[in-house]
Amino acid sequence: MDIDELARRSGVSAATVSRALNGRPEVSAATRARIVALAAELGYSPNASARTLASRRSGLIGLLWDTDYRSGGRQHPFLQEVLIGLKAALSDRGQGLILLPIVPPDDEAGYVRLARQYTLDGIVMMGVDQHTPQVRALLATPVPCVGLDLALDGPRTASVGSDNRSAAATAVAHLHARGHRRIATITGPLDLWPAAERLAGYRAELARRRLRRRPEYEVAGDFFAASGTAGMRRLLDLPTPPTAVFVAGDAMAIAAMRAAADTGRTVPDDVAVVGFDDIDAAAMVHPGLTTIAQDYRRFGTTAARVLAELAAAPSTEPPRSVLLPTRLVVRESSGTDDST
Repeated sequence: MDIDELARRSGVSAATVSRALNGRPEVSAATRARIVALAAELGYSPNASARTLASRRSGLIGLLWDTDYRSGGRQHPFLQEVLIGLKAALSDRGQGLILLPIVPPDDEAGYVRLARQYTLDGIVMMGVDQHTPQVRALLATPVPCVGLDLALDGPRTASVGSDNRSAAATAVAHLHARGHRRIATITGPLDLWPAAERLAGYRAELARRRLRRRPEYEVAGDFFAASGTAGMRRLLDLPTPPTAVFVAGDAMAIAAMRAAADTGRTVPDDVAVVGFDDIDAAAMVHPGLTTIAQDYRRFGTTAARVLAELAAAPSTEPPRSVLLPTRLVVRESSGTDDST
């Protein structure tokens, strides 16, 4: 069964069949309904290759995820949740997802070539260095690109992430409500958008609460456990150590709590801790880690929606950011209302 046979049996032209099946307004509702019903009855399915050639759209979205960038090859802890949301939303739109290979550093046109080869409708990026020549070359093209926790810059780009600034402010406000006035932070790598936003939110809430910002209370981390250990030891060695620490990632926060215990401190009595991410281990450690939860499945569904909006938007639309809400999960590590 091909489109010509379906047209013959419908008593219309092949062009009318194509318009009807694609929902074009030139075809009356009655004719469209008759053609769609006959196509279903006869088991007609458009040829994917022919449809791509005709529409210049493949229905495919590329996923560009660098397992080695800043992770040492470790799996992203929320990759599965992101993929579940992304695949479900794309399926609802009749689109598919393919994982793009990482091109060599000297292949500047590599990603542009892949986008053309697969006639991609768009690309979702996670954990990539957007400043490399091959990624910058891709961002300069008309291909819609959405970065997850990446602040992309290009003519057809958008970024999806949590409202990290507001979330960090919520963490500081929570510690302030527990009675703390000497609140420190262990940051993530500040060249990454989420880490920079969390530090900005921490600083803004200190200012709003009229708490003195102390440069020695801002210790750099890298989202991995070892930097949480080193950061907490450095803070507790200060002449006037903090009574509370907002840590920009849960892996660092859990390590920071262990470091405090190793120095004879008790969490939360001697130092309260709030993390960020709500990884599974946050509820399993003792004391349980108070943290900021992100909706990673919503990252995926939002990326699919934003890609569709980018594809339909004028090419002159500026890059934009979509910020998703977070949630404070209170456990034992931040203490009670009468902490000091």
